[in-house]
Amino acid sequence: MSTKTIASGSVAEAYLQLLADRGIDYLFGNAGTDFAPLIEAYSKLRAGGVKVPEPITCPHENVAMAMAQGYYARTGRPQAVMVHVNVGTANAMCMLINAYRGNVPILFSAGRTPFSESATLTGARTGEIHWPQEMFDQRAMVREVVKWDYELPNAEVLETTVDRALNSMMGYPRGPVYLTLPREVLAAPVSNFSYDSPSRHAHASPPAPDPEAVARAAAIIAKAENPLIITASAGADDEDVAALGSLANRFAIPVTQRKPRYMCLESDHPMNAGHNPDNFVADADVIIVADCDVPWIPAKTAPKVDCKIIHLGADPLFASYPIRGFRSDVAITGLLKWTLRALDSALEAEQKGAASRIDARRKRMAELQAKQAEQKRATLEKARTDSPIHPAWVSHCIDQVKGPDDIVIKESQISPAYMNFSKPGTFYSLGYGGGLGWSLGTACGMKIASRDRQIFCTTGDGAYMFGNPVSAHYVASAEKLPILFMVFNNSMWNAVRRNTREVYPDGFSAKSNWEPLTYFQPGTAYEKVVQVADGYGERVEDPAELPKAIDRAMNEIAKGRQALLNIISKNG
Repeated sequence: MSTKTIASGSVAEAYLQLLADRGIDYLFGNAGTDFAPLIEAYSKLRAGGVKVPEPITCPHENVAMAMAQGYYARTGRPQAVMVHVNVGTANAMCMLINAYRGNVPILFSAGRTPFSESATLTGARTGEIHWPQEMFDQRAMVREVVKWDYELPNAEVLETTVDRALNSMMGYPRGPVYLTLPREVLAAPVSNFSYDSPSRHAHASPPAPDPEAVARAAAIIAKAENPLIITASAGADDEDVAALGSLANRFAIPVTQRKPRYMCLESDHPMNAGHNPDNFVADADVIIVADCDVPWIPAKTAPKVDCKIIHLGADPLFASYPIRGFRSDVAITGLLKWTLRALDSALEAEQKGAASRIDARRKRMAELQAKQAEQKRATLEKARTDSPIHPAWVSHCIDQVKGPDDIVIKESQISPAYMNFSKPGTFYSLGYGGGLGWSLGTACGMKIASRDRQIFCTTGDGAYMFGNPVSAHYVASAEKLPILFMVFNNSMWNAVRRNTREVYPDGFSAKSNWEPLTYFQPGTAYEKVVQVADGYGERVEDPAELPKAIDRAMNEIAKGRQALLNIISKNG
């Protein structure tokens, strides 16, 4: 046991040093008047050579939150974000919802409007805004989408507060926390402030699968004729990939992803069944739902009545969702990789007895993959000349230049079916809560964490505008992050248009082919936005020119510049 002591300084200085001691590498910040003690602390500590989290200026709060998400996704180490009182908190809410639904731990903090009206305390109110900006309960804004919230009252509980925040966000299921920091508290003096280093507040151990539940699930799977694995988030932990691949291969269980969020299985894995579970759900007699919140849409398809359903995950039934009624015959709480390994081990003894069924499934899967490959070839052959440019062609063109370690971010119409992934941690689609615009900041956060890896950030035109692109491109320039951004420009929010037609297939909108509030003015020059941050931009309309345009962009990236391609595309 050892301690560190700060002889004298402020609470802000102690806070920054404590964060660094606890492994916080970066503070992604969007500053306001409440930041004055922190800015002074940063300047003082930097002059003294004291270790503190690296401050990253983010001109929009959503970019700051998305950067913290990207850094965590690549490293597994949570980071800190700080914004300006209630208004900054409000701006960050979109990405906070994504982080909560996606189990992304972020130490999300905000200042609190000064409460002192006199000059007695350092940090008291000094501007007119400090009156209208105050709220009765600022933390109520976020309480439904954080795991823990608190306001720092004084220096005496600073260490306990920081460690409690970190313990809360790193406990499973993981997620963001919210800490408010009054300006007077941050500015308050401290002397002989001591704290344990390393922390004596260890995180709770992860949940492990119950052996009895694993045995019940294995017995069900062993008897299945047509088992199926459906996942969305397998691969969040790189070790999930090998565990899932081993289980699927041992018992010849097809794996399909709904709205894939991570690379969960090698593209050429013999049990990779693609990305449309609806093709398999009706015929399955056992479905293993592996960390997937929505394995099927009940209004569109559903398993047979006698189909057995097994749910796996650290939170297998998604307890924070107000309503979620998918059937569950067995639900196993545990880290996905551990549960998959336990099932794999339990099924090893059942292989011999199920050999004929396993062999039959392997044969069916080989035939299915051959058929899928032929369909992809036919689609791609047509897509290579389609104008506007087909998303399958863009996907293929990216695949031709990306290396096995390169990272593809999907907030667009790209299709991983037309790409090859062989390594964990190379594909991400992280807008779990439906908040658009996450990809730009996430790409920046990932690049900071993996400067030696090329990142292809793909986004729709609507999502691009949501992503606060001027702010994101500024950060990419300021932090020297050469990323290739690719905007799929179809001049609409196609998801809104598509859903309108699903609800009203014979309605006036569908018949008139005019859905108000879904279209953008054509001709928007997104390639010019990146130029405000000295990036390279190019508009691409001819599918034959796309490979050359990617090459030109990659040449600029090799020089250290970010690049953006505005790709005039059709709906996927």
